[in-house]
Amino acid sequence: MAEAGEAGTGREAGPVWGWRNRIGLACVVALQLGALYVLFTTEYGPFAITLSLLAWLFANCLVLVFLPRPGIAAALCLLATVVLIALSRFKFDILQLSLTFLDFLIIDRDTFSFLLSVFPRLKLPLLFAVITAVPMLWLIWRTDPFRIPRKVSLALLAFATVAISAMAIAKPEQPWEPFQGVNHISNLARSGVVSVSRLTSTGWIEADPPAQPPLPLARGAHASTATLPPPADCDTTVKRPHIIMMLDESSFDVTAAPGIKVPSGYTDYFKSADGKQRTFVAEATGGPTWYTEFNVVTGLSARSFGDLKFYVTRIAAGRVTRGLPGALQRCGYQTVSLYPTYGDFLSARTFQKALGVEEFIDMADMGVNEDMQPDSFYFDQALKAFSRHAPSRAPVFMFLYLTANHFPWTDVYKPELTPDWKAPGNTAEIDEYIRRQTVTARDYGEFVAKLKRDYPDEAFLIVRFGDHQPAISQKMIEPDIDRAHLAKRLMAQDRRYFATYYAIDVVNFRPADMSSALDRLDAAYLPIAIQDAAGVPLDPSFAEQKNIMLRCKGIFYTCSKGAEARRFNRMLIDAGLIKGL
Repeated sequence: MAEAGEAGTGREAGPVWGWRNRIGLACVVALQLGALYVLFTTEYGPFAITLSLLAWLFANCLVLVFLPRPGIAAALCLLATVVLIALSRFKFDILQLSLTFLDFLIIDRDTFSFLLSVFPRLKLPLLFAVITAVPMLWLIWRTDPFRIPRKVSLALLAFATVAISAMAIAKPEQPWEPFQGVNHISNLARSGVVSVSRLTSTGWIEADPPAQPPLPLARGAHASTATLPPPADCDTTVKRPHIIMMLDESSFDVTAAPGIKVPSGYTDYFKSADGKQRTFVAEATGGPTWYTEFNVVTGLSARSFGDLKFYVTRIAAGRVTRGLPGALQRCGYQTVSLYPTYGDFLSARTFQKALGVEEFIDMADMGVNEDMQPDSFYFDQALKAFSRHAPSRAPVFMFLYLTANHFPWTDVYKPELTPDWKAPGNTAEIDEYIRRQTVTARDYGEFVAKLKRDYPDEAFLIVRFGDHQPAISQKMIEPDIDRAHLAKRLMAQDRRYFATYYAIDVVNFRPADMSSALDRLDAAYLPIAIQDAAGVPLDPSFAEQKNIMLRCKGIFYTCSKGAEARRFNRMLIDAGLIKGL
């Protein structure tokens, strides 16, 4: 290291270490110690601590390549570390998942809008932090007595990069680690290696290589959804049923687990109008609703995005334009989505509108500031939306979300909803879960009764499904399983942990075709079952996918070891229905 001020001053080395340089040295030491304190109090275990220290070295050397002052590098990196940990904790509080590298690969207006809508007073603290940081950085810049040669910085940067990559490859991140709310910096560093590796090997989405000539969709392909005409036999003057696609939060039939006690008539709720109970196979378990949202709106697999699937709606927003709302819109439907939280959450509004949702109603539009409301609230919102659209006489497609069965189940949610409730006799958590399901079943029954009363001349097709199993299902299905074996089950997509239900109900309507409503159906095929049941002719892309569904007996992503999904993704890319991925 070279000492500042030696050349051209005409002074001895001693005066260089006057009060200003001593302050600078103290600042450098304090910043390094501060960083160690932050890392040692947020990282747990030798592996995570070592990885976080290497990440600290990497960040400092990256700054030093451009600004060779270690004090400034330490200050900027410490500031970044504190901010990253704070953001990671914020994200964990909202999504139960810590920060990952992809949060920086996909930065959009919706993300910042969501952040500020959740914390509207955040603007002032951010402004204050910037105003405070500027003079502090100026002071460190003026007093920093050290300079680091660029060759040294580059060598250490290369060492840190290789070491981080080697550790990430030697000990891959386990599925549960981002859900623990700790090791924020080490997990961020390790996810960077995974993300870069994924993007350089397969890109954003798995798809077959381009073919010459391009693979055609069934009955031909078209350039984009904007120019994709209705199927030849889609007569928009035909009176079609209103369609309600109802996402039933965290719901599945708990009698699938051994030894669970349930109230009399409990399983009736999971049956369709024809008396059959059908299995819906989701791609998520215990948490991410948006995987299933992506499945049922686009008809595609979130698993096609590999390690990037957690951000699937953000990645797909504006880039995937083929979906159920657009297909129905082309056959004369008005399309509405009742979204239970802020529309900027994971770019949900942008994502759904690009797929053909005309009216997107989020939590703010409904006039509430909490995203967990009784199910009766959302049913009432649905009735209001129908009353607005009824004068047009056009059929309505509505995507309706319920939230009352969201975790946690350790607290009794609105006990006044069930004054006569008698617990079946399981653990308190499981009994609370079942209690909320009974409230949903009761509210749903009242909703259907109101549809019959208020719209006696209108036909309705209602398709209900559980978006994923609750986190507590893992305690029910295999109570004694250890965490390592559970992780293997989940990574292998053991269907016991991913199976929920779907049910098809009708009001003043007889389903046109139930042949696609298979006893066991992967989530991505639900749009086909809905359109067939409603009597809506399939467009070329859904006609092609129905061929896959029949060949694969209701299995999508894993059929032929992923070959069918990759081939289909390529068809959609060639048809212009998936762009920029």
